[in-house]
Amino acid sequence: MRLSTTDVYAFQALGYLGTQDLTHWISGDDISEHTKIARPYLVRILAALSAKGIVKSKKGIGGGYALARKPHLISLCEVVRAVDGPVAALSCISLNWHDPCEEQDRCVARNKVWRKIRDVLLEVLGEMSVADLVADFKQNINYQPCLAHLLKANA
Repeated sequence: MRLSTTDVYAFQALGYLGTQDLTHWISGDDISEHTKIARPYLVRILAALSAKGIVKSKKGIGGGYALARKPHLISLCEVVRAVDGPVAALSCISLNWHDPCEEQDRCVARNKVWRKIRDVLLEVLGEMSVADLVADFKQNINYQPCLAHLLKANA
């Protein structure tokens, strides 16, 4: 698993939404303004989060977005899976998108390295929640600098 631009933007948007009342609808324009995420990209992220029940949306006048649950009840593992899919690096170790491999029972790398990495990632992402992102947002911590530090393929 590698963090993506989409993950970083989702974290930023959820941090902002988590500062708002769950019963108050926040417009896409407002979220974009407060997070500095381009609205077209933001709308796609919010749609993915909405499809997985992390964010709720309401169309029309007075509509917008809100967290579907209290921030501490939404794990970062759930968020990453909603916007990027599997946390596991390989499908043969994925819990939700498993694709068996003919070598999986005797593969040392799979059983001693990749599964452990998956388990640690799941544990850490499961322990962290949107409430942690809210704490950052309230301290005016902006995740934009993270984008410059994302590892690129073949870099």
